[in-house]
Amino acid sequence: MAEKEKNYIGVTGLAKLTEELDRLIKVERPEMTKVVSWAASLGDRSENADYLYGKKRLREIDKRIRFLSRRIDLAIIVPANRQAMDKVQFGATVGVQFEEGEEKIFRIVGVDEVDTRCGKISWRSPIGSALMGKSVGDFAVANTPQGEKNIEILFIQYEGN
Repeated sequence: MAEKEKNYIGVTGLAKLTEELDRLIKVERPEMTKVVSWAASLGDRSENADYLYGKKRLREIDKRIRFLSRRIDLAIIVPANRQAMDKVQFGATVGVQFEEGEEKIFRIVGVDEVDTRCGKISWRSPIGSALMGKSVGDFAVANTPQGEKNIEILFIQYEGN
């Protein structure tokens, strides 16, 4: 049997996944089941839009429930306070400068917590993986879809520091 992929995640990321799973199971799925039951009671299901949409939506909800359940089962919580504070590790907020002078701030998170609009990048992304283990003043090279990026690390912070 193949070893299952580990899902490194922060406490807040796991809470969001758990909250979504709970909402799907306790609210959305029961509501959609009621709609499908009501629509089925109307008779001809072949042209009943409520029934057809409801069945499709139930399949989508069930698929998402299975996905979230697997991700939560594989979750390994990485607390930020146990990190080497002078190196970029999971949970770090990192200030960087690209070779063309652009400065950005990234937070290294799990794959289920990514939100690039807020600067949250996965530890497995090209930039995230290039930064891992580096210290302030180090240079990293990330192979991105836009090409090779040279990055200098300006600062590293962890929550609570």
